[in-house]
Amino acid sequence: MNDSALAPALSFNGVSMVYPDGTHALSETSFDVRPGEFVTVVGPSGCGKSTLLKVASGLNKPTTGSVTVDSRAVGYVFQDATLLQWRNVQRNVELLAELEGVGKAERASRAADAISLVGLSGFERKYPKQLSGGMKMRASLARSLVLDPKVFLFDEPFGAVDEITRERLNDEVISLFARQGFAGLFITHSISEAVFLSTRVLVMSARPGRIVADYPIPFEYPRLPDLRFHPEFARLAGQISHTLRGAHA
Repeated sequence: MNDSALAPALSFNGVSMVYPDGTHALSETSFDVRPGEFVTVVGPSGCGKSTLLKVASGLNKPTTGSVTVDSRAVGYVFQDATLLQWRNVQRNVELLAELEGVGKAERASRAADAISLVGLSGFERKYPKQLSGGMKMRASLARSLVLDPKVFLFDEPFGAVDEITRERLNDEVISLFARQGFAGLFITHSISEAVFLSTRVLVMSARPGRIVADYPIPFEYPRLPDLRFHPEFARLAGQISHTLRGAHA
């Protein structure tokens, strides 16, 4: 998937972030994500991982440094599914296309395709309160897919679901990545999730966060669930875990 000759879809250049209350979240952070790369960031709690996504999406402006992003379409999946309770799945998935002024027939068609891609066909008329946690996250994924994002940002989207559901959602994200070819930036606390999903895993230091290690992940796509039990998978996860423990210091 990775092609180092392609221009970055997302680029952090010496980004530092100090919040108004004085919290120094990021320090001189630089890295690129190219089309066809899936980059996951792990780090200690409070190290600025989520701040990276807020800066990338334009929600926050960095104090110093700059971010460039392929602005044709940016998808953002939050820690919570953030579905509108009064809209059914179909209408929730159509929301971003509706806000972008896409016509009714076109956005309905795009939503139907996205709902099918995430495995929610048959649940179009269900409301959020009728869905499991995993199904809500699938709907959130589908909502971002309707704009065909070139850059996809994921802020610990599966942290609140059980382990089996999390692994199934990881499998679906892998499938979407292989099919769509977006540039992905994923935040997680799970090293296993990071290794399974990614072309690269970045490790951040304690706050103020900076990149202290960059691990290329050699496994080809598509990745089957049994990869998690491969000796090389365990070796890489162990290396990253060791680096992460040092990052807490």
